[in-house]
Formats: sequence, structure tokens, C-alpha cells
Amino acid sequence: MTFEEWQERLRAAVDRVGDFARRQVRRAKLRRRKAPRVGLALGGGFARGLAHIGVIKVLEENGIPVHCLAGTSVGSIIAGAYASGATVDEIAAVARKVRWKDFASWTLSKMGLASNKRMEAFLKRTFRSLRFEDMKLPLAVVATDLRTGQPVVFTSGELVPAVRASCAYPGLFLPVAYQGAWLTDGGLVAAVPTRAARELKADIVIGVSLESINPEVEPQNVMDVLSRALSIAQRTAEPVWRADADAVVEPVVNGFRWDEFERADELMAAGEKAMREKLPGVLRLLHPGRRALATAR
Repeated sequence: MTFEEWQERLRAAVDRVGDFARRQVRRAKLRRRKAPRVGLALGGGFARGLAHIGVIKVLEENGIPVHCLAGTSVGSIIAGAYASGATVDEIAAVARKVRWKDFASWTLSKMGLASNKRMEAFLKRTFRSLRFEDMKLPLAVVATDLRTGQPVVFTSGELVPAVRASCAYPGLFLPVAYQGAWLTDGGLVAAVPTRAARELKADIVIGVSLESINPEVEPQNVMDVLSRALSIAQRTAEPVWRADADAVVEPVVNGFRWDEFERADELMAAGEKAMREKLPGVLRLLHPGRRALATAR
């Protein structure tokens, strides 16, 4: 073999290696492009909503990325904190300390028993960013317009007023006046905001629902009555939000009172347990045709 022939073969081999490398890069880019976008829709439930933190923790542990979030009521707080860039550990640390007085104060008004005005300071301490446009992840917050009965889905502008409105539980909290509307809890129109998550271009929507009715416990006060009445009404609307969910996670939290924030670790553990049980199904959605192996740490 002459030197020239050897050079030619070497150039051909180098070209083949280069072509192979470029093909691999293109395939990797194609795989990334085709990777499904995961949307997380977090429902309401007062203190029970701390279970959402456990759900997110298990998703992270198993390498399942969340690409966008939607939240109703307390779900909007957890979703907002995570979308703003706060870590799961940071959110859990806040959850262990939070109490009713951090976001509410009793008041005398014909429109409600309490105001959630205090929530503003709490949210500003907890969120890394305070505008939707500055979120690390796309976020939607759902509230209800009391005048029209229609959902109000916030995806731009100031975050704090949107979350306050989404958390304004009717009968307990005063409605929130915002841009000419009276807004109240998003749970009236979207107990689990799966449609809002879908509208953020999520390919796979994981809805997290928090059942509050414990049939073995009698209602003890007006909050129990309000909570149960809303939960019963929401059951009628379940087929609507479930239709937009690819997977539904249902932590067992109906043994917790609506205000038992001091049981944060138990509530987060309930969220972890429920998410681990759903993990194989979620992994199958992410990797169709491939056997899903859940680590379930």
C-alpha cells in the first residue's frame, strides 16, 4: 500500500467516525425534542396540601423532570414555590414551620371570617421570584370569578395576588378584589387544575388530588361543614378534571384536619407513599414500549 493510499483510507475512516458522531448528536437532539413534557397539577386541601411536597420529592428522586406546574388553592403555593426555583428541601423546611397565623387573621366581615392578607409577606419570603414571567418553570394559578362563576387562570403578571385569590376559601376567607373582579378559591372550578397544566403544553399531566372527607368522623365545626360541602360538590366535577389527567396521585390525607400544619412530616410522607405507588404507571407513560422500573426509594 502506498503512502497516498494509506492517507486516503485514513481520511475515509475519519470521515466515517465523524459521520457516526454527527448522527449520534442528531439522534440525541431528536430524542430530547421528543421527550414528553410533564405537567404537574396540584389540588387544594389546606394543610393537607403539604402532601404535594412528598410527591415532588419522589419525582425528583426518580429522575422525572417537571416541565410546568398548575396549582389551585394550597396547590398554587407549593407549585409557585417550586416553579420559582425553591428546592424541595427548602419548601419542606418552610412547611415544617408554617402555621395559620403566617397567612391569615380573623376579622369581622359579612364577606368572610378571616383575611389572607398576611399571606403576602409569607409568599414574598418563600418564593424566589414574584412575577410569572420570572418563574424558572411555566406556572398557572387558578382562581374563581365570583361574579361570573368562571375560572380565572393566571399565567402572567404578579404572582402574589393570584395565589391569594386562589387560596381565598369561600365562607372562610374574604374574596380578593383584583382588577375589577372578586376572586375566590380555584377549587370551585378546578379542584385539580389538570386543564390549566395541559394548556401549558404538557404532554403528560399528573394530577394530585387530596380527599378531605373522612366518613368515620363527624363534622365538628363550621370549617368542617364548609370543607365537606365543597368536597361533595367537587366530586360531581371529578370526571372533568380527570379527563385531562394521564395519571392521578391520591395521597391518603383524610385523617388529617384542615389546619394540622404541625403534622407536616406525616403529610409529606403520605405524598411520597402515594407517588411511589403510581411510579410504575408514570414511567410507562414516559417510556412507552420499555419496561418501566421504579426505584421507589
